[in-house]
Amino acid sequence: MIDFHTQTLANGLQVLVHHDPNTNIAVLNVAYRVGSRDEEEDHTGFAHLFEHLMFGGSVNIPSYDEPLQKAGGENNAYTTPDLTNYYLTLPANNIETGFWLESDRMLGLSFDPRVLEVQRKVVIEEFNQRYLNQPYGNVWHILRELAYKVHPYRWPTIGKNIAHIENATMAQVKAFFKKYYVPNNAVLVIAGNSKPDKAFALAEKWFGPIPRGGEISRDIPREPAQQQKRLLEVQEQVPAHAYYKAFHIPGRSAAGYHTADLLSDILGRGKSSRLYRQLVETDKLFSEISAYVTGSVDPGLMVISGKLTEGTGFDRAEAGVNKILHGLLANGVTRQELAKVKNQAFSSLAFSEVQVLNRAMNLAYFALLGDANLVNLEEEKLQAVTAADIAAMAATVLSENNSNTLFYHAKQS
Repeated sequence: MIDFHTQTLANGLQVLVHHDPNTNIAVLNVAYRVGSRDEEEDHTGFAHLFEHLMFGGSVNIPSYDEPLQKAGGENNAYTTPDLTNYYLTLPANNIETGFWLESDRMLGLSFDPRVLEVQRKVVIEEFNQRYLNQPYGNVWHILRELAYKVHPYRWPTIGKNIAHIENATMAQVKAFFKKYYVPNNAVLVIAGNSKPDKAFALAEKWFGPIPRGGEISRDIPREPAQQQKRLLEVQEQVPAHAYYKAFHIPGRSAAGYHTADLLSDILGRGKSSRLYRQLVETDKLFSEISAYVTGSVDPGLMVISGKLTEGTGFDRAEAGVNKILHGLLANGVTRQELAKVKNQAFSSLAFSEVQVLNRAMNLAYFALLGDANLVNLEEEKLQAVTAADIAAMAATVLSENNSNTLFYHAKQS
């Protein structure tokens, strides 16, 4: 259970405070409702670019890191298709330094052309190293385009094409910032050893004067229901054949999300899962295999992925996977199986709340979903899933007409 207090400032910034007197640190987490799904198809990668640009200094603070480090703090950020999250930790008695830094870059990022060029090069290098020159690095570019035809989830957070970042103008960058990096599009979480009254007062002092941004109208196209199976084969210079199969599932806030999540665990979470026991340990068709969900705000994907053993062809691998899926569809799941994956999920939830930083990030995420208290209902929702729910979800999700299969061939040297 994560206790918290919440207020909304006049400029629309939602502020949440989680007081933990048992720690000497404080966390400031600022989450913006902007990810790659908010980008235009010919200007992708901007949310991820801003993950870097926001550390390039503001109008009043040329170096973000230097004063934070002097106060004993550290920081980081990440971007997803649905949000961009910035966080810092520092000694609780130096918490105001964090308010100063975060509010100043929300109010006035420097937009120094030199900073843009530096961060542009960083992102281009990241694109090359992690996506173009890394074995299997382009999988999500390919798999997203295969699974999504309309929704902007069809490109990854790094961007659809690196040329979009290479050719980004300062005017485009400023317009993106002005639209999305505003208080009424953000959630501020203060967690740790800072009492609510003090934290709210500091939030008002530092963030209250920042002007409210314009209202954001999102017209994100809804992905139509998939009507037939899709199969794509590619060939790359990689060590081993790889297999991917993706099914559309409900979005993070939908009623069936937790059922789909547990279904993926039954199929492929760990060495006791159905896919691993049969296809790795018994049949030896795969050297590794797993199943997981993307957890997207809008309808996401359940993905089965694995590496084939030497000498195994894709036809055998596909037949092996389908045999497991058909067995689940025909016979359902046992109570013991469902209890096992629920216990695994409960354990993950408990570990996710050990560190105060994780609690802050979880609160911010669920606040962006629309209700921060949803963070305290996760176990209840998982507990409510029945074997009949799993069977019904499997019948809907695991249809071949809902499948997107990628055969990722390793080139023969």
